[in-house]
Amino acid sequence: MRARSALTKRMLKNRWLYFMLLPGLIYFLLFKYLPMWGVMIAFQNYSPFEGFWGSEWVGFAHFKAFFADPSFGLIFRNTVILAVYNLLFFFPLPIVIALMLNELRAEMYKRFVQTMIYIPHFISWVVVVGIAYILFTPEGGIINNILMQLGIGKVDFLLSNEWFRTMVIGEVMWKETGWGTILFLAALAGVDPQLYEAARMDGASRWQQLLHVTLPAIKSTVVILLILRLGNFMDSGFEQIFLMLNPMNREVGEVFDTFVYTSGLQQGQFSYATASNLFKSVIGIVLVVGSNYLAKKAGEEGIY
Repeated sequence: MRARSALTKRMLKNRWLYFMLLPGLIYFLLFKYLPMWGVMIAFQNYSPFEGFWGSEWVGFAHFKAFFADPSFGLIFRNTVILAVYNLLFFFPLPIVIALMLNELRAEMYKRFVQTMIYIPHFISWVVVVGIAYILFTPEGGIINNILMQLGIGKVDFLLSNEWFRTMVIGEVMWKETGWGTILFLAALAGVDPQLYEAARMDGASRWQQLLHVTLPAIKSTVVILLILRLGNFMDSGFEQIFLMLNPMNREVGEVFDTFVYTSGLQQGQFSYATASNLFKSVIGIVLVVGSNYLAKKAGEEGIY
């Protein structure tokens, strides 16, 4: 009884903080937790007219059909390749940029650079892809005009299988790198300045301070963000991929996100699309649990 009374007093004391949490809680409740009930249609022959409880239960039939689909291997391969590219080329980039910004001593210049690299995050994918089309189109595109001037000739970037993944990762790096530096800069701001002073007194150069002070200080943040990133490993970004796809590059561009849209919304196969998307989510859960386990074994905190 006394513990409950103390809890009530704390909640009343911090009532405005709890009030500020409400929008976030309502958002997650409405758009993250309640929609999870829809997962059950992966095990049904769902019909909008019959509803969740009236549709016929078919167990794992849709999963078996999905794995037997000739396009499964293609979709899985494309999704994994793009995910690996993201992990190898995009994930380390915000860390590198944050370390570079942390070394700047001119505060005004540092803030200017931060502002400029944050801006692309607020541009929609429709605009980003539109810019890419203007730059890379064979008919009057700036890049192809430069290539023509250099005597290289036109390159059809937008219809090429070879260039599709490079363009997708390049767009992600341009749009999201600056925004991704925020958490790393916050972690760098928490490094004790006395550690740098001690390192300088021991004769450590700037590079040695980076290796032996800065990087160890943000290692736990990097590990946690990597684990969370693995949870979205199979998410390729529907909007960007959908806008970049065309009949010429579909062989390398069709991923789970676009497949779910095509089979679910365009073809009306709701249960089949849900089964394929649930498979993708299960992979994410396995990667998070596995990477968290390995992080704990390595002496890191992990996410739980």
